[in-house]
Amino acid sequence: MFFGFMIAVTFFLHLVNCAYSKQAIIPDKSSWPLLGTLLSVIFVLAIQLLPTSFQSIDPNQTSIMLLKTITMLLLVCLVLLYVNSKDRIKTFLYWLIAAGVFQALYATFLNLTPESTSLIFDYKYTQRARGSFTYQNFLANYLALCLAMGIGLLISELKIKNSSSNWRAIIRDLASTLLSSKMFLRLSLIIMIIGLILTRSRMGNSAFFIALAAVSLFAFFFYYRRPQNLRLLIISFFIVDLIIVGAMFGVEKVKERLVETSLQSETRDEVVRDSIPLILDKPLLGSGGGSFYTAFPAYQPEIYSGYYDNAHNDYIQFAVELGIPATIMLGGLLLYVLWLAVRTMMRRKTPLYQGVAFGGAIAIVHMLLHSTVDYSLQAGANSMTFAVILALVFQVNSLKHVKKKRYD
Repeated sequence: MFFGFMIAVTFFLHLVNCAYSKQAIIPDKSSWPLLGTLLSVIFVLAIQLLPTSFQSIDPNQTSIMLLKTITMLLLVCLVLLYVNSKDRIKTFLYWLIAAGVFQALYATFLNLTPESTSLIFDYKYTQRARGSFTYQNFLANYLALCLAMGIGLLISELKIKNSSSNWRAIIRDLASTLLSSKMFLRLSLIIMIIGLILTRSRMGNSAFFIALAAVSLFAFFFYYRRPQNLRLLIISFFIVDLIIVGAMFGVEKVKERLVETSLQSETRDEVVRDSIPLILDKPLLGSGGGSFYTAFPAYQPEIYSGYYDNAHNDYIQFAVELGIPATIMLGGLLLYVLWLAVRTMMRRKTPLYQGVAFGGAIAIVHMLLHSTVDYSLQAGANSMTFAVILALVFQVNSLKHVKKKRYD
């Protein structure tokens, strides 16, 4: 609620600014697919609060989700209106990366000092790092989003052409890149990788590295004016970060959790199965935003191990709470933004815009994978950060070039 209040105050100051300047009140039409989707979700949630046959079974939780969605809409509008130049985009990304580094350092500190407890919630030590989050997989998802944009920013800093095609010159140029002022950015990525590994999140780690590999493979063939050091940089993420750094901070424990995973030991698939009748009973507008934990027990044929207040599958949870049409619309938005990111990588000449698109593509693919087994979008920090990343992809796809720059 405090975060929503601060965003509302900031948006009010934006309106005041519009009254005394030529600043646009709302973003231009290039971003309307994103804004329109959020407005549609707000419309669905508003209908669920009316005393009709579509009324939510938990109006209190639906009201909270409505406020969160309005906050997200205002935040996205502010980003689209004010993060509207190369310098502002770069500054914004550095702040996003700084937040990820803080979370990674805090989580690592708590994880490596078993006698400590978390600062605010006073949580006791667990073998899985969670930082200031209440759930380890939330932290893993958040760090993956920050990592994706950090990688995109680092790629945008690489030279388009090297002075020589000799492999020694290429390695020398890459080393100079990593040991220059960009060393801080590279170190930040390593710190976040450590935090991600310490969460021991199976899909959090797997989805991130799968997304990184998939988007990188695409970039190797279709990235417009691809930096010659791009391939070596990506390889370094898997060799230095995953293998060497991962070995130091327990990537084997993540591997063990993956190997030991089985359908017999997991009940998430049963939750998905038993949620299908709930979706079919209310397919149009769902049971109400935030109502899964209220609606599901009536459809649960047996008691599982643990308490499922969420579906551990964002696709299922959105379908249960918002209905099938809204879920399809949200999924369609992600695929559309992914296409925009791909097109930006293939067509734009500005390295920063391409780098943001590269990071955005990783973030989207990661979220599409992670959402199959978890509910990271139900956490406000993750959903807001992800919405901002989508807004940045729209931004770099539509921003006009600046002629005074060499590459644009």
